[in-house]
Amino acid sequence: MMQRRVAITGLGLVSPFGGDLPDFFARLLAGESAVHFLQTDDVPRPLAIPFVSCPGFDADAELGKPLAGTMDRFAQLGTAAAYRAWQDAGLTRGQPAENRENWGVSWGTALGGTLAYEKGYKELWIKGRERVSPLSVILGMNNAANAHISIQLGLGGVSMSHTVACASSAIAIGEAFRRVRSGEAPVMLTGGSDVPQAYGVARAWEALRVMANCDAETAAQACRPFSAERTGLVLGEGGAALVLEDWEHAVARGARIHGEMVGYGTTCDHSHLVRPDAAGQVRALNMALADASLTPADIDYVNAHGTATAEGDPVEVAALRTVFGEAAARLAVSGTKSMHGHQLGAAGAIEAIITILALREQAIPPTAHLGELDPACAGVDHVGSGRAQQLRAALSNSFAFGGSNAVLAFRAVAP
Repeated sequence: MMQRRVAITGLGLVSPFGGDLPDFFARLLAGESAVHFLQTDDVPRPLAIPFVSCPGFDADAELGKPLAGTMDRFAQLGTAAAYRAWQDAGLTRGQPAENRENWGVSWGTALGGTLAYEKGYKELWIKGRERVSPLSVILGMNNAANAHISIQLGLGGVSMSHTVACASSAIAIGEAFRRVRSGEAPVMLTGGSDVPQAYGVARAWEALRVMANCDAETAAQACRPFSAERTGLVLGEGGAALVLEDWEHAVARGARIHGEMVGYGTTCDHSHLVRPDAAGQVRALNMALADASLTPADIDYVNAHGTATAEGDPVEVAALRTVFGEAAARLAVSGTKSMHGHQLGAAGAIEAIITILALREQAIPPTAHLGELDPACAGVDHVGSGRAQQLRAALSNSFAFGGSNAVLAFRAVAP
């Protein structure tokens, strides 16, 4: 079967830096951190953690109050990001301009509507009420975002949700890519959204002892991937969407093309639920390269998973050293979670967009607050400040609990 080329024609974000793509990327290049200190008045114990919010997002204004009221916040963020990507691709909402019965959605979320479920628990157990909202199920279901997106954009093809921990949206993008490349769908809307702000979710992550240690004064620099001084990750909310399109279809309608998606690799470590394994990551990296018909020498940049955990960062760099060999020393690597935090199931989509923008703008955002490099993370070219660089192709890594690994490969296109 002939494989189709896959163009990236739409990008949409709901991020802590807003949704304007040039401004978002410029702030990342400058090393600006969106991390703040979140304090709540929850009972029985207030929450006090570093967090990344999207304070400028108004769901009622963007989606309309009636529609927004039928969604948990993760679906609101996702649908808004999808609208923005659709508009960026020059596609219309409402009455389709052509038959879209085989256009589809592939979406990632690690948590789904946990805020809705937590609200229900509070209604029952704290407020003592006898029942919860009749909307609770549709607010909380993991496929709510992709269902709303399919309905609002009139997409009658496959509508899939992927829940694979921190690799959720990267795998969603990879599976969308396969459908477009195989000719099953001319257009796929893909990405992810998550809101890990529910009290129980935040407490669960605290219990794992992987959260960064900080206070209100040091929160902005709390996430420090690959640094000898790193103390852990920072959770955040957000949504990101991409429009993947058959290249000939995109050209025929005169679409702007941001870049080309060329490969995808996904594996399972099959060794431990939470301890990463370099061998599984190596297989995913090699799979993505082979799928893209690229060699390690063709890759100029890797947007790392880089969560700033004690075990995760050295394992990821070890995998890169294994795959890239002698070329690893010149391989530019950065961990942008240092600035935008970890959006769990949405992180892969956000970082895919960052990787595509890096290729488009020929510039690399840094690992902010790197400071002293952990010797265990040495052997690659860590980008400590934003810089211009000629880039031909790049990878985006997502390595999740459960041992699930996903690597996305992208190539720059002529402007």
